[in-house]
Amino acid sequence: MNERAPTQCEGCRSQIVIPARLASSRLPRKMLLSETGKPLIQHTYESARTARKPVGICVATDHEEIAAAVRRFGGQVVMTDVHASCGTDRVAEVARAMPQVDVFVNVQGDEPEISGPSIDLAIELLEHDSDAVMATLGTPIRDRKQLEDPNCVKVVCDRLQRAMYFSRSAIPHAREWDESLLTGDPPVYLQHVGLYAYRRSFLLRLAEMPAAPIEKIEKLEQLRVLWSGFAIHVAVVGEAAVGIDTWQDYRAFVSRATAR
Repeated sequence: MNERAPTQCEGCRSQIVIPARLASSRLPRKMLLSETGKPLIQHTYESARTARKPVGICVATDHEEIAAAVRRFGGQVVMTDVHASCGTDRVAEVARAMPQVDVFVNVQGDEPEISGPSIDLAIELLEHDSDAVMATLGTPIRDRKQLEDPNCVKVVCDRLQRAMYFSRSAIPHAREWDESLLTGDPPVYLQHVGLYAYRRSFLLRLAEMPAAPIEKIEKLEQLRVLWSGFAIHVAVVGEAAVGIDTWQDYRAFVSRATAR
């Protein structure tokens, strides 16, 4: 049964946590790739640090190589349990040791071009929506190939901009397709941007919740929240940072970074 979330927390204390692991099936040791002269994790850290609202930022990792890289560029690092099954568990581990923080923002370590304003926006959603326990972002999908790509996670929202469902399928499904569905304003289709802000009390609870049936099918952890009856507020941003999953992604990032 759903429980009412904490009241509004205008000016609440927030903390960015960047969970980072060394192993990666598609791009081994990607957090330490440094063809730009900096390891990938440093780029993400420096981009996230441009957010104005958080009072702190740290990397949560279970591997000393990543920890050493973070210390070398002067970043804060927290060593977490090697048995943590996912990034959320690492963020929750940090949260347990920071009772003075109200909101934790989970920034993926492989998003070196994350926008500071996007992080601030996710925090603001929780500051002003007392019924939401989590906040995240979506960005318009304007390409049908992207819409049909199962690696592109879609989100559908209600009139209050609360998430109704996340899926790897194209949702809402068009019974009769029309290309104008890709150009609508407001947008019909939204790609979910994998940045999360959590109220601390809910984050600690989430880490203890069993996986939901629909989560197991879609392989999307955020569905555990909806299945349990909690509200996730979604803000729409014009464009999203590109995550680094493959060598092609990384080469493209290096080209952009060196051209600046």
